Amino acid sequence: MATVNFSVPVEIKNAFNQAFEGENKSAILAALMRQAVEEHKRKKRRALAIDALLRLRRRIRPAIAAATGRARRKGRP
Repeated sequence: MATVNFSVPVEIKNAFNQAFEGENKSAILAALMRQAVEEHKRKKRRALAIDALLRLRRRIRPAIAAATGRARRKGRP
């Protein structure tokens, strides 16, 4: 196990200690850090996906309104 040292506002520390009184705070902090890492990875993947979609959208010509209308009517009974 590694030891980490972070500075946090006193009110956050007190609220954390009160909320998790009697619990394994190291395990809770490790789980919170794990969640933060996963969320960070998800945000990066989302940003890359959005960038890819935007690049694709710049390459594709917009649909013409008349063609869109024909496509809608074609599939209807």
